Amino acid sequence: MPTLGDYPERPADRNRWIVSLRGPKNPLDPWRPYAWLHEEERDPKGAIVSSNVVFLTNKECPFRCLMCDLWKNTLDTSVPEGAIPTQIRWALEQLPPAKQIKLYNAGSFFDPHAVPPSDDDALLALLAPFERVIVESHPVFLGKRCLAFQKGLAGELEVAIGLETAHPLALDRLNKRMTVEDFRRAARFLRAHQIALRVFLLVFPPFLDEKEGYEWVIRSMQIAFEEGATVCCLIPTRGGNGAIERLAAQGWYAPPTLSLLEQLLEEGLRWRQGRVFVDLWDIERFATCACASARIARLAAMNRDQQPQPPVFCPACT
Repeated sequence: MPTLGDYPERPADRNRWIVSLRGPKNPLDPWRPYAWLHEEERDPKGAIVSSNVVFLTNKECPFRCLMCDLWKNTLDTSVPEGAIPTQIRWALEQLPPAKQIKLYNAGSFFDPHAVPPSDDDALLALLAPFERVIVESHPVFLGKRCLAFQKGLAGELEVAIGLETAHPLALDRLNKRMTVEDFRRAARFLRAHQIALRVFLLVFPPFLDEKEGYEWVIRSMQIAFEEGATVCCLIPTRGGNGAIERLAAQGWYAPPTLSLLEQLLEEGLRWRQGRVFVDLWDIERFATCACASARIARLAAMNRDQQPQPPVFCPACT
C-alpha cells in the first residue's frame, strides 16, 4: 500500500482537511424534508412490511466523518422548534400508510442541535400509528433522551448505529470519533433496555485493500450480531464528497464491485443470525459490466427474501 499521503493524523487537522475538499451544500427549506420514499422490508418475524422513510433536514452532524456525503443535505444552524414535526407531517401526507417509519437525519436523532428536544412530545404523537420507529444515532448521544423517547412511543424503537468497520485503524482514520468498544457499550445499553439495534457497515472503507476489506466486512458483521444487532445494512463506500476522490487518487480507496456485494450479502444471509441488507441507494454507480442489471436485481431479491438467489454468470467479470 502507498504512504498515507496528505491525510492528517490529528482529528482537528483531519476535520479541516475533509471540509477543505467539499463542494457546496444543497439549498434546503428547514420546514421540509429533503427526501422521502416508501419501501418494503422483511421484518424480524419474517413478514414483508411497508416502510416510510423520511430524510430530515436539520443541522449538520458535529462529526466530520471521512466517507460522509450526507452533509450536502444539512444546514449550518439548528432548525426552529416545530420544524421537524412539520417535516414529518408533510412527508406522511405525500406517502401511503406504512407499518414502520425510518427517520434518517444525516447524523444523530438524539443530538439536541439536530432535533430539538422540545419537539419530542409532538414527534411521539405523530409516530403513534407506527408499529416500529427507526432512528439513527452516534453512540455518544444515546442516554436519557433515548430512553424517554422509547417510553413515550406507542410502537417499538430501533436505533441504527454506524459501526462502519471493526478494523481499529481504519475506523480511527474514518474520523468518526468512536471505537469498537464504544460501539459495544452502546449496543449493550440498547439491549439492556430492549431497544432493537440496526448496524450500518461500509463495504470497503478507505485504507483497506480488497482482501482486507472483504475480511473486515465479515468480521464487522460478526461483531454486530455478537452484540445483539437484528439487522446489518451493508453500504458500499462511494465517492462524491471530495475526500474519497483524493484518497482514491493516492491508492487508498477503490469501490467495491457488484459481485463482491453479492458475495458478502450471501455470506451474511447464510449465517441466519439476523437480517442482512445491501443498501441499493445509487447502486448504479457501481455498475461496470453489462451484467449489472442482473446483479442489482439479484441483490434486491436477496434483500427482499433474505435468502441466497441463483448466481449471475457473466463471462466478462467471472
